[in-house]
Amino acid sequence: MSLCTYDVADGVATLAFNRPENMNGMTGNMEVEYFRHLLDAQADPSVRVIIVTGNGRAFCAGADLANQRSEGDEPLPNASVSTTTPLHIAKPMIAAINGACAGVGLAYALQCDVRIAAAGVKFTTAFARRGLIGEYGMPWLLNQIAGRAVASDLLLSARVFLSEEALRLGLVNQVVEPDLLSEQARNYALDLASNVSPASMATIKRQITDQSGMSADEAMANSDDLMRQSLLGRDVREGIDSFLERRQVDFPPLGGGTAYAWMDE
Repeated sequence: MSLCTYDVADGVATLAFNRPENMNGMTGNMEVEYFRHLLDAQADPSVRVIIVTGNGRAFCAGADLANQRSEGDEPLPNASVSTTTPLHIAKPMIAAINGACAGVGLAYALQCDVRIAAAGVKFTTAFARRGLIGEYGMPWLLNQIAGRAVASDLLLSARVFLSEEALRLGLVNQVVEPDLLSEQARNYALDLASNVSPASMATIKRQITDQSGMSADEAMANSDDLMRQSLLGRDVREGIDSFLERRQVDFPPLGGGTAYAWMDE
């Protein structure tokens, strides 16, 4: 049985954690499968957007602390694929948080670019109540997304909070009724896949990460340089032509459209 299912349709790859009987509790083997599917989606020119979700009633309830490793099984964190893998995926990642989201599961959700949660879902960082530290870069992620005060509260207390509070704190972008979650996440993904330049999305992701550590002047200079590169590319011409001709835009896949200097790094 696959520990993380992988399906591609209409430019959208859907990855789903698949240990529903264990609330999708994470194991090293499952993590490796998830990361490798992310790399598959990154390499597939037909994939423009990635949805990450969970099968069953949980997104990922954290590490499966009761899991008994067999000889040859991966530890958690795994030792085969870098745990920074999700942070280096150039395609937009949407977390469709369908149920319990804790510990490493919350870290995976925060590593996505957009988070849509079902109403009433329970969240927790969990680590401090298990004698652990802020794993998977979660202190950095929370600080970047919601600020130091929120990061300190959620990491130090490891308290449980619901989707509605997560929305108020800025941790999720939308909260929808559970029966609408899959449709909402897919519609959002399809809009990006159909109407937005893959090269622009990849570069904007890069800007968001890189410019967070820059001064205002540095960020402006970086944006100006990237703007000049974009004006030389084929994507901006297609974007303008499709608008003037009142037709559906037809951007090439990532790697086939506008080329930016950062793509060669």
